[in-house]
Amino acid sequence: MPLNLSHTGPTLILRKSAFERVGLTRTQIDEALNLTADEFRVEGELIAIGPLVGEDTATDLIAQLEDAGLAYYDDFFELSGNWPEWLRLFAMDSRATGSTT
Repeated sequence: MPLNLSHTGPTLILRKSAFERVGLTRTQIDEALNLTADEFRVEGELIAIGPLVGEDTATDLIAQLEDAGLAYYDDFFELSGNWPEWLRLFAMDSRATGSTT
């Protein structure tokens, strides 16, 4: 099932396998950001963290992920949330549809 992405702030999309590979846990992210259940979502092979509030929250989280050994774009990326309210975006792992591109 695709993850609905919010236009109200940045969301980080991570590959679940990369998140687990470096030993990160939801508890670590929750402690750092005090997230609600709706701000840390897992669907299939994707993790969506956001929408993130606060001017430096996304930047700080990106730095933490990179410090943990994840590579921007290969393991995770940021969707800015900077699109009109009338546009709905969804994310899902390409393997969920059988596509490899």
